Amino acid sequence: MKLLFKENKLKKPKRFLNKDTIVYRWVFNNLAILILILFVIATIMIYAIQNYYYMSTQQYLTAKLTTITSVLSKYSTDTTKNFSSEVRNMVETFADKDKMELMAINSKGNIVITSSGFSPDMSVTMNDFDQSMETKGFGYWRGRAENNEKIMAVSYPIFSKNSDYAAMRVVVSMSDVDSTISSMSLLIISCCMLVLLPIIFSGIYFVGSIVRPVQKINSITKKFAMGNFTERISGESNDEIGQLCESINHMADELSTAEAMKNEFISSVSHELRTPLTAIKGWAETINAENDEETTRKGIRVIVSETERLSRMVEELLDFSRMQNGKFTLQMTKIDILAELEDAILIYTEKAKRENATISYNSPEMLPFIFGDKNRLRQVFINIIDNAIKYSGTPERESHIIINAFRQDSKNICISIEDNGCGISAADLPRIKTKFFKANHTKRGSGIGLAVADEIITMHHGTLRIESTENIGTTVYITLPTESARKNNSH
Repeated sequence: MKLLFKENKLKKPKRFLNKDTIVYRWVFNNLAILILILFVIATIMIYAIQNYYYMSTQQYLTAKLTTITSVLSKYSTDTTKNFSSEVRNMVETFADKDKMELMAINSKGNIVITSSGFSPDMSVTMNDFDQSMETKGFGYWRGRAENNEKIMAVSYPIFSKNSDYAAMRVVVSMSDVDSTISSMSLLIISCCMLVLLPIIFSGIYFVGSIVRPVQKINSITKKFAMGNFTERISGESNDEIGQLCESINHMADELSTAEAMKNEFISSVSHELRTPLTAIKGWAETINAENDEETTRKGIRVIVSETERLSRMVEELLDFSRMQNGKFTLQMTKIDILAELEDAILIYTEKAKRENATISYNSPEMLPFIFGDKNRLRQVFINIIDNAIKYSGTPERESHIIINAFRQDSKNICISIEDNGCGISAADLPRIKTKFFKANHTKRGSGIGLAVADEIITMHHGTLRIESTENIGTTVYITLPTESARKNNSH
């Protein structure tokens, strides 16, 4: 129980709206802006609707009051009519008394008659009447009645010398208007919500479709960082996220291959180092223990041979390290490529005989000089001839290595090294120049010799091409530009 509690305590809760998450940025950037825009639009629309209805009500009351005062204006000039009686009669018989209230106001600002028959409180506010008296025109006011009901009032002065009436006033309740505005406002808000909800749900789905793969990628790449390359990300789409998943899976494949090659390389190099060291140690102990001249000479030959082998292997590793660090340099001079090739052939002629192999060299009379590093080029020839002997010579079957040097065209010379050995499979051939890669694990070697050779030829602006058929043989073509071609290209 204590252990379970400790594990639960160590697990940090996931914060859905952590400010560093994509969801947080979407909610507080895109969604917040969208809500703000909809809020502004809804506010403007509600204000416009309210203004429209209030103005319509005001215009309606103005028109109604204009009609009433026009009739009263005629009565004021008609001597046969009693103006005060006509005013009272018009107020009392007002046809729209169920919708609004008509009032007659005297010169003291007191309401004398109302269409409802009720006398209002004398202290009621009548800003519309004050405005009408001041401007000699229409006065408007919106406010609340003594019962706290929201109302709108319009007043207009009566121009009559024979009457104590100063103005007519109409008052209407705004309850129905406000109810209509509220309904319209609710409809607008509902429409905004109907617009917002699909956007929210589609946005959540969209963000989730990004976040879920990213979380998987994050989880699996952490495993990659720990050296576990077995996991793969399942692509759910063909968009950029899906392409990213494919790229990461491809990267994992490459890392896994590189890791396997690295481990194999370490194992291979360890074996390659151990074999000559064991031979050197064994023969040194034998020479020390036995005082035999023949044994001593034989032991010294083995020790020298294995020491040279170790030296070449260490040099390959150093060259590879320099290549990785960008410190691999060439000492470029004008050289005779045939001289370097023939030196490499001479070095390996005796070794080929010991490995039951023969070297046939078709030497041309002359080839153009090239501009290059003679030691590095000799290293390339040695590496390729050594591979040809290694992968072709067997005690049961004599192998043949054919070397040709010729002028390919006016700008390039070519050197081909052909063997009738085990060959390279079609699957392994594209990777044969990759560092650490070994097509045949039964043969000695570090797996970086061809990678170094290819880099050297590339730095000479040439190409190293390999053609091979399994169980038939391999041919390596080295193409290098002539000195004159290099000069023309540099100009």
